[in-house]
Amino acid sequence: FKALWHRVPNMDSLIAVGTSAAFIYSVYVFYNMIYAVSYGDMTLLHHYAHDLYFESSVVILALISVGKFLETRAKGKTSQAIEKLVELTPDTATVERDGRETEIPIEQVVVGDMVVIRPGQRIPVDGVITEGHTSVDESLLTGESIPVEKNVGDPVSAGSINKTGSVVFEASRIGDDTSLAKIIALVEEAQSSKAPIARMADTISRYFVPTVMGIALVAFIVWYFLGYGFSFALSIAISILVISCPCALGLATPTAIMVGTGVGAKNGILFKNGEALESLGKSGAIVFDKTGTLTTGKPVVTEIVNLSGSPVLELVASLEAKSEHPLSEAIVQKAQEEGLKLLEVSQFSAVPGRGVRGEVDEKTVLAGNATFMNENGIKTDGVKERIESLSDKGQTVLLIGIDGKLAALIAVADVLKESAKEAIEQLTAMGITPYMLTGDNIRTAKAVAAQAGITHVIAEVLPNQKASAVKELQDQGLNVTMVGDGINDAPALVQANDGIAIGTGTDVAIESADVILMREDLMEVVTAVQLSRSTLTNIKENLFWAFIYNVICIPLAAGLLYIPFGIKLNAMFAAAAMSLSSVSVVTNALRLRFFKRKTYKLQKAEENIEVITKEKEKDMEIRFKVDDMSCKHCVARVKGILEEQPGVLNAQVDLDKGEATIECEPGTDLDHIAEELTEAGYPSKPLETIVMPD
Repeated sequence: FKALWHRVPNMDSLIAVGTSAAFIYSVYVFYNMIYAVSYGDMTLLHHYAHDLYFESSVVILALISVGKFLETRAKGKTSQAIEKLVELTPDTATVERDGRETEIPIEQVVVGDMVVIRPGQRIPVDGVITEGHTSVDESLLTGESIPVEKNVGDPVSAGSINKTGSVVFEASRIGDDTSLAKIIALVEEAQSSKAPIARMADTISRYFVPTVMGIALVAFIVWYFLGYGFSFALSIAISILVISCPCALGLATPTAIMVGTGVGAKNGILFKNGEALESLGKSGAIVFDKTGTLTTGKPVVTEIVNLSGSPVLELVASLEAKSEHPLSEAIVQKAQEEGLKLLEVSQFSAVPGRGVRGEVDEKTVLAGNATFMNENGIKTDGVKERIESLSDKGQTVLLIGIDGKLAALIAVADVLKESAKEAIEQLTAMGITPYMLTGDNIRTAKAVAAQAGITHVIAEVLPNQKASAVKELQDQGLNVTMVGDGINDAPALVQANDGIAIGTGTDVAIESADVILMREDLMEVVTAVQLSRSTLTNIKENLFWAFIYNVICIPLAAGLLYIPFGIKLNAMFAAAAMSLSSVSVVTNALRLRFFKRKTYKLQKAEENIEVITKEKEKDMEIRFKVDDMSCKHCVARVKGILEEQPGVLNAQVDLDKGEATIECEPGTDLDHIAEELTEAGYPSKPLETIVMPD
């Protein structure tokens, strides 16, 4: 009634008006019957004898209450995912304090505590292992059933189960800061949020309730003036009000959203809100960042072509151990895997953009590109075709020279994740177009795309162009989902209709995304899309049954079949039917708990790869105001600081003008450069930007 007073009648308003009307009319009838008995008017008594609706008011409210009870029990099952997550955190933790082990309540653990975990125990807080090694079951957090090996330096998460060994770890995140607490918070937020389709149901309900009241009033007037009496007309109106209560309409979306997000959390897929759960299934294109998303992000040696017949890996790995280049790490890792020992290196030198050289085991060893070899008098003509062949496979080729002769070719590549090809096939079979987004050149991009089965590639994209590449696809009318893991993916994740972040990626990427995958398995992208589609289908089914129920029942309640067949719907049966409709909608939503990812058969894969390249932004020339320079020593220092900055190609400093001019790549962080100079004692700020001609 409060809602009616404020002119925003809700579902309960229909029940309130219907039962109140029945009760008030029954009181009126009751006093008329007392009057009839008092004066011996048996005609009047018999007239009102069958017009009492006290029992209808009570039974209607009882049935509604039973329906709400069953509905609440069913809805309780939708939040089981959160309950299971909450139960993962143990009540106590064993910590090392004052040289001895002490068991304390979980609330008393502080960052920096050394926590002791034995086999079979749950890990109470997040941390990093400092002693021991073990395997940890993280299935309820990530959905991964296979225990993960953990050694010194590896992170552990609250809620996971220690399986085999005893370990000691340093607590790094406690309370609401743990990964488990954040997962629970995300799931709770998603379950309480509304999807766009739910807002449509709310809008319909806003107009539906007044409309039903209008129908009930019209039906009352029509039956009354047709001569069927006040009591008959009132019973018709009450039936319409009770049976039309759109409780099922209000339950259709929230219950499906709750179950869907819970199922996602169980599978290591976190939806930040109901909108993401609904819209992900509508994706027309999914854009994958290459490095770290489609690929492992860690270069590995894929092939060694030995041209000299003598062992070269030991010599090259010893030399590359002195370098910080990512390819060097791959070669050193390969040597370690084969159990080779690194040798002493002397006269080491690195030539930027060329390669490295040094003396190893009394041999002059060079490792680099063909230009580097030619500059040092080592011929490479005979291996050009082999180099091109390896490059066409997306591999970077390192040439090795020993004592003036070409000794080997070492191919290094950032290999695809195991699940990448299958995920691309499944998405394609589901009618979604996968795109690969990369800064690599066209040849390398096409090679990696061919391995993954991707036929649409956006290559040679600078980090600051990723968001605009996504927007261009959106401008074509596509609903675009972006999958990434790095800091430079954040703008694209925000720009996309839906952003999916790999849980092992950076915090910035995770914060920018709408969906978070707790595992690196790209098949979880397929799972997330299928779960979204299943949830949306379930919502539509619920809305259909809620609407069709009202479409059929309102005419019956209005007495449509009374004149031809004498069939009239009793208000108590109407209440029972309305309650059952609500329970049926919730039960249908609970079917989502049995969701499992489907495998689709790809009819025919495309073979031609379409490559889109972004227009390169031109280099820029920036003029800085630099204060407090007093001598040539200051000039040299400022120049050195500038040329060390990422993206700066060269720098010139003018002492007389107190200015510095740099040539830099687009997207260079000018504010950071100004801060570096200021911290060094030379307050500065950028003055002018000039785009350099081609």
